Amino acid sequence: MALSTLVMVGETKEWLNEVAEQAKHLNVNGGFEEGADLGPVISPQSKERIEKLIESAEKEGATILLDGRGYKPSKYPNGNWVGPTIITNVTPDMTCYKEEVFGPVLVCLNAESIDDAIDLVNKNEYGNGTAIFTRSGATAETFRKNIEAGQVGINVPIPVPLPMFSFTGNKKSIAGGGASTFYGKPGINFYTQLKTVTALWQSADAVAKKADVSMPTQQ
Repeated sequence: MALSTLVMVGETKEWLNEVAEQAKHLNVNGGFEEGADLGPVISPQSKERIEKLIESAEKEGATILLDGRGYKPSKYPNGNWVGPTIITNVTPDMTCYKEEVFGPVLVCLNAESIDDAIDLVNKNEYGNGTAIFTRSGATAETFRKNIEAGQVGINVPIPVPLPMFSFTGNKKSIAGGGASTFYGKPGINFYTQLKTVTALWQSADAVAKKADVSMPTQQ
C-alpha cells in the first residue's frame, strides 16, 4: 500500500510536533537539483487527487498538522507540487487511511499499546511492508511474530528486501496473483510454468503381470 502511516504508541504521540518541525526543513525541489529531498508528484491529476484526500481528512475530523498544499518552489512554479504534509488524529475509517495516497503525506494514528498497534496494522486490507522502531528486543520480537505484513523492518525505515530475497507482500498487496513473486528464486518461479511427471519403467514385460492398482513403492 502506497501509504505512509505512522502509528504512535503510548506517549510517543508527544513527538509529533518535533516530527512536523523536521518535515518543514525538507527540501522540495526539482528531482535533479542538488540537495532535493522531495520532487514533484507524477501528474496534475495526481496532485489533485492528493489534495482531495487531504481535504477529506479535514472534513472527516482529522488535524492537518503540516499542510503542503499550495507549495511552489521559485524555480519551478508550474510543477505538480505537494509539500510535506502531516495528518494527525486519524482513525481507520477515514478516507485518507483507507485509500493509497501516493504522495508526501504522513498519516498518523494513535495506539495505546504495542498489541493495539499490531491489531491496527493487521486489520488493514493491505499487507505490503511495515516497520517498528524500538530499543526493546522483546517488543521487536512480539511485533515480528504477530504482524501479518509480508515485509517487516526492525529499526529499518523501508523494509524492502535485498535482491536475493523475495518481495513478499501479503493480502491485497500480493502481486502477480501469488505471494513471493519478485526477486531471488521466487521471482524466477513466477515466470516458470511447472510440470510434474511421474514415470515407472518395468524391467520385465508388464503385459504378462497381474494388474497392480496400488501406488508404486521404492524397493
